Amino acid sequence: MATTIQVSESTRKKLARMKSSPRETYDELLNKLLSLVPEGDDEGRYTQAFRVGLLEARLDIKEGRLTPLPEAKKRLGL
Repeated sequence: MATTIQVSESTRKKLARMKSSPRETYDELLNKLLSLVPEGDDEGRYTQAFRVGLLEARLDIKEGRLTPLPEAKKRLGL
């Protein structure tokens, strides 16, 4: 059963930029993103190490310490 969700316009634009192709649905995109997140332990909580990793990754992104995909591919000879 399909349903709708409300997201802000800025969120929708961010999601649109993340699509791997114009034909990819938001459902497909959200499922790919959700597959990257571990499910947590039996109580539904994430480990401290996972939370720290997320915070460190957000800081890396904010401070520009990342390599764009085309540059990474070039460095790896792909």
